[in-house]
Amino acid sequence: MNASLEPRLEFVTCASPAGLHRMAYWEWGDPANDQVLVCVHGLTRSGRDFDTLARRVAGRYRVVCPDVVGRGRSDWLANPAFYTVPQYVSDMVTLIARLRPARLAWLGTSMGGLIGMALSGAAVFARAMLAMRPHAGMLPPGEGVRLDKLVLNDVGPKLETGALARIGQYVGEPGEFASFEEAVAAMRANSETFGPHTDAQWADLARYLYPEQGGKWVKHYDLALSQALAAQTPEELAAGEQILWRSYDAVDCPVLIVRGEQSDLLTRATVDEMLQRNPRAQAHEVRGVGHAPTLIADEQVEPVAAFLLA
Repeated sequence: MNASLEPRLEFVTCASPAGLHRMAYWEWGDPANDQVLVCVHGLTRSGRDFDTLARRVAGRYRVVCPDVVGRGRSDWLANPAFYTVPQYVSDMVTLIARLRPARLAWLGTSMGGLIGMALSGAAVFARAMLAMRPHAGMLPPGEGVRLDKLVLNDVGPKLETGALARIGQYVGEPGEFASFEEAVAAMRANSETFGPHTDAQWADLARYLYPEQGGKWVKHYDLALSQALAAQTPEELAAGEQILWRSYDAVDCPVLIVRGEQSDLLTRATVDEMLQRNPRAQAHEVRGVGHAPTLIADEQVEPVAAFLLA
């Protein structure tokens, strides 16, 4: 198999209380390989964020990188109230049922890590979310999904409110540009916490986030994502943290916690607590980077690849 080939674009039909929607996913490697690595992106990113890592590990895994609903090539939800982690978990369970892995590894950046923790502790997560927000979306099966390995890229059960406020400021802002270069510059201005990148790397990070439509380069995601964020109350955020800790405590596989040295979302104190609560967890800190490491440079990719391939 030539792991440098471009990925295959596939779709799976999922359900929400508002109806059916298609979720796109990018698949690398042998389609018959039942050793599966699912890579899930952050709030406003796409499945193509993992191209570099996918090429690195596609000799071992079938690597599957979904565009979470409302982003990229996936459909947008008819009701933006369902842009919530429970809905995303439900969609991923549908995807995993399609993939039928014998062994399943998970890599999640930011939001993708929250989904991974929720999957591993799905029974706990489902009961708690149903009690807290009955309208929040489709819920996962009570049996949960067992993971073989879990990589959490700059995320943990405790999310710093200052970072959430910073992220929320730009999510709903319109983004339409007359040229791709203008789109790259705008993304670069909003992504200083990603750390140093070459001009070519910034262009790669923007390529799938600003597709051309009618001679303009526009954001690839539903701006209504911001409505679900704004609807969260402080009480719900506090309750959600407790749910996520319970889900994290249910993780029973090796865990790699990747943290940007300057991250404002995942603190060192939270990482320390995560290590104390799970003896199978280990941590790796990326110097000179905030939220979140982009997993493009070799020095970021190799520690993650080593963990996954061990």
